[in-house]
Amino acid sequence: MGRDVLGCAQTGTGKTAGFTLPMLDILAGSRAKARMPRSLILEPTRELALQVAENFVNYGKYLNLTHALLIGGESMDEQKTVLEKGVDVLIATPGRLLDLFDRGRILLADCKVLVIDEADRMLDMGFIPDVERIVSMLPKLRQTLFFSATMAPEIRRLADAFLQNPREITVSAPASVATTITAGLLWVQEREKREALRRLIRREEVQNALVFCNRKVDVDILFKSLRKHGFNVGALHGDLAQSVRFQTLEKFKAGELQILVCSDVAARGIDIGGLSHVFNFDVPYHAEDYVHRIGRTGRAGREGRAFTLATADEAKAVAAVETLTGFPIPPMEIEGLAPVSPEEIQEALKATGRRRGRGGDSRSRDSGRGDRGRGEGRRERESRPEGGRREARGGRSEGRRDEKEARAPREEPEVRRERERDDRRDDRRGERDRAPRSGDRVLDEVNRDAAREWSAEDRGREDRYRRDGRREHYRHRQEDLGPSVVGFGDAVPAFMLIPLPRPKRSSENEAEAA
Repeated sequence: MGRDVLGCAQTGTGKTAGFTLPMLDILAGSRAKARMPRSLILEPTRELALQVAENFVNYGKYLNLTHALLIGGESMDEQKTVLEKGVDVLIATPGRLLDLFDRGRILLADCKVLVIDEADRMLDMGFIPDVERIVSMLPKLRQTLFFSATMAPEIRRLADAFLQNPREITVSAPASVATTITAGLLWVQEREKREALRRLIRREEVQNALVFCNRKVDVDILFKSLRKHGFNVGALHGDLAQSVRFQTLEKFKAGELQILVCSDVAARGIDIGGLSHVFNFDVPYHAEDYVHRIGRTGRAGREGRAFTLATADEAKAVAAVETLTGFPIPPMEIEGLAPVSPEEIQEALKATGRRRGRGGDSRSRDSGRGDRGRGEGRRERESRPEGGRREARGGRSEGRRDEKEARAPREEPEVRRERERDDRRDDRRGERDRAPRSGDRVLDEVNRDAAREWSAEDRGREDRYRRDGRREHYRHRQEDLGPSVVGFGDAVPAFMLIPLPRPKRSSENEAEAA
């Protein structure tokens, strides 16, 4: 029908095939022009874009259609070459697409179908301004398909901005968990979290598993810990090079790696056939990410198992997940580990503020005592008479001054005047040292020093020359030195002020004239 579509379905239910197969049928009737793709699929991550490209190749095996994959970390020259030949389907991440558009290598005027996949992830990653700019480059007459696994109010507002009279298709309730997934929640102490994960992996019949962490640094730490204990493990997060990310993901899909420790970069859209387990080493900050994480298993009707490790400090994040999904996560236990009491969980739920990460609360544990101390000090100050503290301080200072003057010996008037004169001289010298030293100021100081040296050393010799009838002038004058050096700012070295040639004496001029 060509109408805009707003699709919401669980992860692993085939949204990629839901828009790829109709696009192949629509595009099979004509050909694309150079640098003018006929359809565009926007993806939030490189891994997801690569997966969609693989699906397009598989689905369109017997169709004479071409595609281009525009993602970061790949050669731009190769992507330009493919675009010059003309492509029917363009699969891209927003950053690389805008880069090529600004270079004039691509035109979107002939794009009739736009697919915005994983829209909620686009919103989380801050791609919405780029998406809005890309949409403004497309023709007004087009079909737009908007897909998301969750339908938060922000996503609904984005859909209203991008879609015109859409047909809404909801396969299942938003943010719902597939019934093929068996979930479990294990409460552990912070110091025993890694040990609990190792025991859980050994107890379960793990074929292959994803282990999710909230932070990239935790991914590296947990990866090294599991490898040290003999597990066949890999790491995947956004700070790794693109080639390393692709290589690690391919090894995991091929079965060369049993466990993949990753961040949420692998939580959206990645389809790993036969994934048996998902472990949440950290409870996600956003409850929607829990649905996407465990949605990597139990796909296409297969059975899957998902386990979450939580400390008492993460009780609020667990409550947010259970509120979103509408069902409590079944608790489980492992023998030999220190239990977490219900009282600790309830205390964490009642605590104010949300703790970001596993390092503990951002506020100090002694904040209460500090507040009480500040409050008592404030009350003490308020109980004093107004201005009493200043009066007391002023009285003490005046008393010290009087006592000092009383202890000081009586000075003679001449001695006192000499001391005051020395103090003023020191003050002037200090002001001169603190003042900015421009080139002219340095020149003046050099001339004054030269004149002072002359008056101290050569005055007698000048007198002798004057008595002998020879009028020699050795006194340095300011015009004898050159101007300040340009380019040295306020710090011109004195040795760079080169004296100018001394003017000739009158006797020399008379001799030359003769």
